[in-house]
Amino acid sequence: MCMVIFAPILAICAFATCGGYYGHLRVKVDCVDRRQSNQSISIDFAYPFRLQQVHFKAPLCETKRDEVIFLDGDFSSASQFFVTVGVFAFLYSLLATVVYVFYQNKYIKNNRGPLVDFVVTMIFSIMWLVSSCCWAKTLSDIKRAINPTQVLLLMSACTAQENKCTATQEPRWSRLNTSVVFGFVNVVLWVGNIWFVFKETGWYKTGQRYPTRSASRKRSSEMRQRLYSESSFDQPEENSGPQTSSQGSFNQSKGDFGQQVNRQGSFNQLQVSFSLPQTYLGQPRVYDSESHVPAQGPMIFVNEM
Repeated sequence: MCMVIFAPILAICAFATCGGYYGHLRVKVDCVDRRQSNQSISIDFAYPFRLQQVHFKAPLCETKRDEVIFLDGDFSSASQFFVTVGVFAFLYSLLATVVYVFYQNKYIKNNRGPLVDFVVTMIFSIMWLVSSCCWAKTLSDIKRAINPTQVLLLMSACTAQENKCTATQEPRWSRLNTSVVFGFVNVVLWVGNIWFVFKETGWYKTGQRYPTRSASRKRSSEMRQRLYSESSFDQPEENSGPQTSSQGSFNQSKGDFGQQVNRQGSFNQLQVSFSLPQTYLGQPRVYDSESHVPAQGPMIFVNEM
């Protein structure tokens, strides 16, 4: 939104303050000869600051003739480059404003609009930086070339000590200084807009998508490892529980069996009819349910596990 509102305005301010500049310098030459005193000379210059084409007439105090003097320096390249960048930035910002407002769906479609906008914004940011730096350096050279002291040294009449030369009016540089300020403000604006345009491209969305997936996968793998470690620690304890219970039940049954044997042994000792356990190696004997088994002593039952 800052790009849409401020970019056209700042671009206009930048190239208008530079491209529409007009400067004026006035000097006065007082010769020893009273007939040629109070000679006022006006020197006018303007954009694109081709000072080698600016000339004026200065009096020669020795004679009644005038000499034609040209200023030094050609500063048109930097100033024209600065103005050109400002004009194209203004046109592109207007086009971007129209697209943002009326063609938002087509702008986002297929990610082509944000990519083109990102590349163009990068280019204009670099162009604004280079043009502003060049124009700031060139402006200092222009001020040095239009310095009244430097201009007076170009006149032959002013080199003589008996003549008096002074500057009655100096050019105002506030407008050109403002153009340099607007140039660097445009640099800040366009460089700051790079981040906002980059967020609309597919590169930023791709970079935001994959870290979340990797983080979720990392969390899931950590949870799996944690659950696996907890299950591996709990499983032996669960398995040892039934074994312990089975061993306890076996020992308990064994103890009960021993108590039964002891009770039968003590009962047989009271009846004083004790016989050793017998082992039958032949055919098994079959007893009827009604017949009674003779007292033969304790029977040993083997529990096959």
